[in-house]
Amino acid sequence: MKANYKNKLDHEIFSIVAQAAQNLSLETYVVGGYVRDLILNRPTKDIDFVCVGSGIELAKEAARIINPKIKVNYFKNFGTAQFKWKDLDFEFVGARKESYQRDSRKPIVEEGSISDDQNRRDFTINALAISLNENNYGSLIDPFNGSSDISDKIIKTPLEPDQTFSDDPLRMMRAIRFATQLGFQIDLPTFKSIRRNKDRIEIISQERITDELNKIILASKPSIGFELLFDTGLLAIIFPEMAALQGVEDIKGKRHKDNFYHTLEVLDNTANNSNSLWLRWSAILHDIAKPPTKKFEKNKGWTFHGHEVLGSKWVPKIFNRMKLPLDSKMKYVRKMVFLHLRPIALAKDIVTDSGIRRLLFEAGEDLEDLLILCRADITSKNEAKKERYLKNFDKVELRCKEVEEKDKLRNWQPPITGEIIMETFDIKPCRAIGDIKQSIREAILDGEIPNEYAAAFDLMIKEGKKLGLQIK
Repeated sequence: MKANYKNKLDHEIFSIVAQAAQNLSLETYVVGGYVRDLILNRPTKDIDFVCVGSGIELAKEAARIINPKIKVNYFKNFGTAQFKWKDLDFEFVGARKESYQRDSRKPIVEEGSISDDQNRRDFTINALAISLNENNYGSLIDPFNGSSDISDKIIKTPLEPDQTFSDDPLRMMRAIRFATQLGFQIDLPTFKSIRRNKDRIEIISQERITDELNKIILASKPSIGFELLFDTGLLAIIFPEMAALQGVEDIKGKRHKDNFYHTLEVLDNTANNSNSLWLRWSAILHDIAKPPTKKFEKNKGWTFHGHEVLGSKWVPKIFNRMKLPLDSKMKYVRKMVFLHLRPIALAKDIVTDSGIRRLLFEAGEDLEDLLILCRADITSKNEAKKERYLKNFDKVELRCKEVEEKDKLRNWQPPITGEIIMETFDIKPCRAIGDIKQSIREAILDGEIPNEYAAAFDLMIKEGKKLGLQIK
């Protein structure tokens, strides 16, 4: 007996689209990700419909039945249409078949049947359709046993995988993304095909690759995706700096940790405590410059001095290549990478007010995120050592609250501005202004004067005299 999902099609959009299809005499189906997620009982806000005929006309008719004022967006060149209703996105397209040329992922598209449309889908779990036709409403159309693969938690292609990935190499990234998001396994022939075809990813635009990468990063356990990217060889192509973290060297019995797998652990720890894409990117990049800063010192063993400084310098370059935003988000990640050792250093030593003031000043409003990252960075397998670090972090957080309440250094603005200095000494913009401001800042951070106007003004006068400046 064929599976029937009539009773699960409980949203009124299905009866409306079925009516629209009947009015236009169009064979129509719900397809793809919605059907997969319906079987998995996963929430979704996107529903795709395929008809044998004009998807644009079907969308217009469905929208007319709901409310003639609904705006339908359509794209004649692609034969697709879309509208929103009741917080859901609906997309309509005519069934089609596709063929590809070797040097492009843009298909040659022709009108086709529902069978043709399912043949062109990327994976069996996405090649499912539910009929909205009067004669078999609710019936599951499953030519590749995708429902069984959902039960078995398997990702595989409906057709021969080499052809599937050669036609559209982005599907290799999508296979890994779905495996990560759903907690599925990629079946062995499909996995081997990704390894064989990995170089084909180079014909895909960076924007499309980064979009899939970000979806992997936002999964509940992103390390799954990065391990698959590494094992298939894709990571070395799309993100060579991260792939370069893998490996361990041993000199005279002294080994350093594998920084690739450490980074994945830090990423998962961060994901457990934050949904922020950019904090997760910070976790990915926090040790990115360890390979070029790695040295073996006779009395110390392995060191990575300055990796946080070099890593922060790499962030704009990596963001630019990855087509990630070069705005405040990039600056945030750069700051996180640069500062990620500061709280750890404080947690190891006696926590001084001066050290806390500098942390508050430099981290500003991102202090909480920085502390999440730093806690995530404690991956020692020595549980006693790990517990000791975490307890010290509690002390650092407490001291941050105490010092902040007293000194008000979060999002710090200097009590003495350049304009005040110029007006007091009747001077024009010059190096002396920067020198005086720096002296005031350092005195406040070192606790020599309070973070107050009067004390800062007095110091400004003293520093001005040292530089030979006269009060106006």
